[in-house]
Amino acid sequence: MADDYYASAVGLSGPALKTVLHSIISRQTSSVSYGQVWDALRNTDEDPDNSAHVIELYTGRSVAKNRAGANAGDWNREHVWAKSHGGFGTATGPGTDLHHLRAEDVTVNSIRGNKDFDDGGSAITGAAGNYTDNDSFEPRDAVKGDVARMILYMAVRYDGDDGFADLEPNDRTDNGSAPAIGRISVLKEWSMQDPPDDFEQRRNEVIYKDYQHNRNPFVDHPEWVNAIW
Repeated sequence: MADDYYASAVGLSGPALKTVLHSIISRQTSSVSYGQVWDALRNTDEDPDNSAHVIELYTGRSVAKNRAGANAGDWNREHVWAKSHGGFGTATGPGTDLHHLRAEDVTVNSIRGNKDFDDGGSAITGAAGNYTDNDSFEPRDAVKGDVARMILYMAVRYDGDDGFADLEPNDRTDNGSAPAIGRISVLKEWSMQDPPDDFEQRRNEVIYKDYQHNRNPFVDHPEWVNAIW
């Protein structure tokens, strides 16, 4: 199926590949509201070893699905492309796109905030393998590629032609409210270091079949990261 889905992109690279992938993945036939994201994440982020739990992105912890909320120890909805980077908030579209929304511990989600991604910083208490400083966040090794591919999906999907900002990666860590996020050089390294695993591939399939009916091309074809950037 995935090969047919991307038929018009085969053999392309650079801006031409990015343009065609944008066209392909923008043909989604459904979306969810921000309220519906809760139930969607209970499915997309389900712990493969415990169907009553979700796996948090940064901590890697398995947490009961019914612990969704805003209190310490709960999980909530993390926008991997920080919603202030481009000002899309929780609007249906980029604000509810399941390809970059993940379950995450409330406290760690707050620590990440709207920081760009980069290597380095101080270790985060209660989230082993994650680091942060005043302008960047480094996720644990097991999900570095996941983060990179979510960011690059957003850059291809939201290209300024649908009423939302044109989202683009750059090589900075001080992007603030600009429709940009970094650092692309680091994200490319992360994608190579951490290729798609079963959890990420299943997640892509569930979003395609059950919710948005579009795919993250970099999960299906991680080699396209370097072909475009």
